[in-house]
Amino acid sequence: MQAPAADREAVFRVRGLTRVFRMGEVEIHALRGVDLDLYAGEFVVLLGASGSGKSTLLNILGGLDRATSGEVRHRDQDLGRADEAALTRYRRRHVGFVFQFYNLIASLTARENVAIVTEIAEAPMDPADALALVGLQERLDHFPAQMSGGEQQRVAIARAIAKNPEILLCDEPTGALDSATGVRVLEVLEDINRRLGTTTVVITHNAVIADMADRVIRLSDGRVVEAHVNERKAAPGELHW
Repeated sequence: MQAPAADREAVFRVRGLTRVFRMGEVEIHALRGVDLDLYAGEFVVLLGASGSGKSTLLNILGGLDRATSGEVRHRDQDLGRADEAALTRYRRRHVGFVFQFYNLIASLTARENVAIVTEIAEAPMDPADALALVGLQERLDHFPAQMSGGEQQRVAIARAIAKNPEILLCDEPTGALDSATGVRVLEVLEDINRRLGTTTVVITHNAVIADMADRVIRLSDGRVVEAHVNERKAAPGELHW
């Protein structure tokens, strides 16, 4: 049983976060004053419809985008004040990304796709070990075209965790998968969270997935409208959609 959030160390502190995109004379307010804390080792689902601001928030947490105003801190580092070199170091040292589409290089094997990350990380896993963690130890030398969609997504997860990140940010990781395959991917994410203690944030529009989280944060129209702790976490195998 995890300690209450208040007793754990905050990995992220977000206060008054806004993000405005300008297209000519039109302003699109993607985030409208978001406040939240994310804690070490927790599994959080950011839930919301398309356009609610989930991906924008994830991109700012991951150092891929900058807020228009407000504050986002990773431990003692103010990401809003970091220059591009500092953000690159932050992403490289601390963050693993998993996206809806796997972004694997077709001409490289599973092992080689993972090695791309380990070659630039400070304290990486062996690519074979990362692939074993996601259950693909028998597929090291297979190319993406020789693997199913779920297997390709597990390679993408192995690539993300191979640099031993403190934070794993997942943007609709089951969005391109059928229910049974999606459940397998969620089982892998839960296992990684438990084994490695990685702070894991999954964004999704699929409310069913929220049942497996430690905590659920729901966004609507760029605002946090609800946050709650799951008293009983569902196992991924219990989920159906």
